[in-house]
Amino acid sequence: MSFKEKIILGKTGLKAGRLGISSSFGAPPDAFEEAFEKGCNYFTWGTFIKGRSSRMKEAILHIIKRGKREDLIISMLSYAHNAALTEHFLKKGLKALNIDYTDILLLGYFSKRPSQKLIDDALKLKEKGLIRHIGLTGHKRKLFTELLKENLFDIFHVRFNAVNRGAETEIFPFLNKETSPGIVTFTATRWSRLINPKKIPSRERTPTAADCYRFVLSNPAVNVCMMGAKNTIQMRENLSVLELNPMSEDELKWMQKIGDHLYKKKRIIQ
Repeated sequence: MSFKEKIILGKTGLKAGRLGISSSFGAPPDAFEEAFEKGCNYFTWGTFIKGRSSRMKEAILHIIKRGKREDLIISMLSYAHNAALTEHFLKKGLKALNIDYTDILLLGYFSKRPSQKLIDDALKLKEKGLIRHIGLTGHKRKLFTELLKENLFDIFHVRFNAVNRGAETEIFPFLNKETSPGIVTFTATRWSRLINPKKIPSRERTPTAADCYRFVLSNPAVNVCMMGAKNTIQMRENLSVLELNPMSEDELKWMQKIGDHLYKKKRIIQ
């Protein structure tokens, strides 16, 4: 089965395209709209990234104007770590998009459990109808497994790629398809190191960005893989993944081999 089919995002019930799109890489509005038309409806909008985020904003406004709001999943990202500031930036973002609610309020990055006040405030925003779901993004895997027990979050944004595969043992085995948060992954290319020929072992083919996204999406625990594109050409190259099937065992081993090489190299340098 190809990655064309949308998937239910954990317990949220939201129907999401397999590739999510970040606002922080600078693609033009038309590229975001083209991706949306091909099924990529999970948009993570960081309102704090001035300039670049305005391009996604323009695309979202146009998509909504066309009457497609209910087909779009808007994940509004906040790094405030403060209840009052989080609410301030949320309302500012809603006003900028001329919408009554965001599908997801994404809190990040956290290395420890968010304060109870921040969580309580987010729950109140949910009760008021300003947000539909609460998400958390971070790098500390054990935090996600701890928070699973509390059942407070609807979405987890988790780092996962061929180099950083710890989620395979520390997060994914503890998920329940019916009751667990939706799993969205980020840094599929590991900040472009996985697609840099200079970092790849000799005699091995250098992975493309599409290979990296395909590797991530081949894991059945992953609902959505975030991607970034600087221009329309990159966006189209990334979208080609949607026409493909999950990797074979040999392809997965190839990506894991390259990932292990980069991981060991990093440890040696440190």
